[in-house]
Amino acid sequence: MGLLSFLFAASARSQVDFQQVEYSPRATDFKFVAAPDAKRVVLNIYDSGAGGRLLKSKKMKLDKLSQQWKVRVKGNLAGTFYTINVLKDGKWYGETPGVFAQAVGINGQRGAIISLDDTDPVGWNVDKRPALASPSDLVIYEMHHRDFSVSPTSSIKNKGKFLALTEPRAISHLTTLGINAVHILPSFDYASVDESQLEKPQYNWGYDPLNYNVPEGSYSTDPADPKCRINEFKQMVQALHKAGIRVILDVVYNHTFDIEGSAFQRTWPDYYYRKTADGQYSNGSGCGNETASDKAWMRKFIIESVKYWANEYHIDGFRFDLMAVHDIETMNLVRKELDKIDPSIFIYGEGWSAGSCAYPEDKLAFKANVTEMPCIAAFSDEIRDALRGPWNDDSQGAFIVGLKDNEESLKYGIAGCIDHPQIDMTKVNYSKKAWAKEPQQAIAYVSCHDDMCLVDRLKASKKGITEAELIRLDLLAQTAVFTSQGIPFMLSGEEMLRTKQGVHNSYNSPDAINQLDWDNLKRYPQVFNYYKGLISMRRNHPAFRLGSADLVRKHLEFLPTSDCLVAFRINGSPKGDTWKNITVVLNSADHPQSVSIPQGKYTVVCCDGIINENGIETIETDQIEVDPQTAIIMWNVE
Repeated sequence: MGLLSFLFAASARSQVDFQQVEYSPRATDFKFVAAPDAKRVVLNIYDSGAGGRLLKSKKMKLDKLSQQWKVRVKGNLAGTFYTINVLKDGKWYGETPGVFAQAVGINGQRGAIISLDDTDPVGWNVDKRPALASPSDLVIYEMHHRDFSVSPTSSIKNKGKFLALTEPRAISHLTTLGINAVHILPSFDYASVDESQLEKPQYNWGYDPLNYNVPEGSYSTDPADPKCRINEFKQMVQALHKAGIRVILDVVYNHTFDIEGSAFQRTWPDYYYRKTADGQYSNGSGCGNETASDKAWMRKFIIESVKYWANEYHIDGFRFDLMAVHDIETMNLVRKELDKIDPSIFIYGEGWSAGSCAYPEDKLAFKANVTEMPCIAAFSDEIRDALRGPWNDDSQGAFIVGLKDNEESLKYGIAGCIDHPQIDMTKVNYSKKAWAKEPQQAIAYVSCHDDMCLVDRLKASKKGITEAELIRLDLLAQTAVFTSQGIPFMLSGEEMLRTKQGVHNSYNSPDAINQLDWDNLKRYPQVFNYYKGLISMRRNHPAFRLGSADLVRKHLEFLPTSDCLVAFRINGSPKGDTWKNITVVLNSADHPQSVSIPQGKYTVVCCDGIINENGIETIETDQIEVDPQTAIIMWNVE
């Protein structure tokens, strides 16, 4: 991918082919995808987003050429709301704003008729996508809107809102840390939070989709105002872009909150969902249903949806939840269509499903099939579990708590999950052959919103751990992540030594569990400084992000080591790096360990929990001793 900086034109609204409400002051055209064999489709116009009066009903007609149900309603409908209702096989399926609502009223039960031009913040037409030469240059920070800002300790005014990420406190924290992309947990309109009762404690991660193409109302300052949530979401993107930070949207096309209440089911019953051979709804999502990306209109929906977010909201990337529920062909078509908008838009996802899908596994977007999806990445659970321990046992540790036999899996993750001549794939967890063709197809991480956060996992897997030991092992784990050739990814708050009080699945836990404690920045300044130093070092030195499997195989050399010790050199000065022959040693043992290195003069830039790119000390040696539970990074001066 070349160096790109995309300039958006507000006057060039994205053309959504799937379903759209086209408003003008003289008339509004409605077109919906609904069952072609429906007996009747009725459009209802209301004066309110909830309750209120029914203003008119209109019978819609099927356009057989486009396979859409259409009607034109004359007059100025701005500020009103709509639903459709489908009669099929003698049953009315219930009112819905349709599958491609672009604006909704409170709680998303009715679509809103607005002009999208009225939702643009000042300067939106000159908003620029931050430049990105290669996906390997990304440093991704995963956050939930409430978690990040809701605590009284955050000093953020718009707590738990999109606007929190427009405030100087938030922007300054992110830019000082040095990340250049935020992955925001589901921010579309989801079902589990009652937007009319926000004074009551409510929390959810948001993996329960209701309206896929509208921002979530509870994150706006006025969920009853359809324009407000759209405008404030755009303000958030605009502020992050001005700070040089890309915005990645977590998308959940693999399932709906439920079946009966979903717009999919209410418009075209049973079409959008997969079923098993015995006629039951398939449950590859683990949420009671799975969508059928292999079907033409579901595939088109996914493609049009990502295009809409990229064009209307200037989104810079997409993280696909349970990507392996979707078929490979759909994912490649998504990549193809986004390339037409901007090839630097990044796509990655979970290379697994939560259960068996009613579709052939070899045609699904599993991690093992990433080689068939160029320029699409997947999370590496190999490096994650090599560092922290297996996903299915919180009490079991791995490399960072000093357990041997995880070294080969860690090396595989450090290499970016590609074929490397020094990695014995028979000893790698989960994968017996390399699944990434290029290192930027692998997301390197040790924790995310799901499962325990890193601090809690360390406490659970190493009984009696002291605070000092906890900090050492936390920093050691992230050193492996941020010096790997894959794309580094971190959970928000880890730079503050975040804890969720040991809760494994905090998807609906209260703020007391999920919120970041910003006072930890004062308690543990060394942790923030180390994370900041790691990110700075990675961004300043292209040797850590070679971006090519051939270059990784050419320059990355693993050194002979003992148990609980991984060491590697990045030979030469690849990509014109100012450092040469960079050596990284990770020692998770509870005692010092030594590694033989080529004789030379070295500048040490990381040692004993301190990072200083200008150099901590200069040594001349052919062997380096690394203190317990720490990392050392140095480069060859001569």
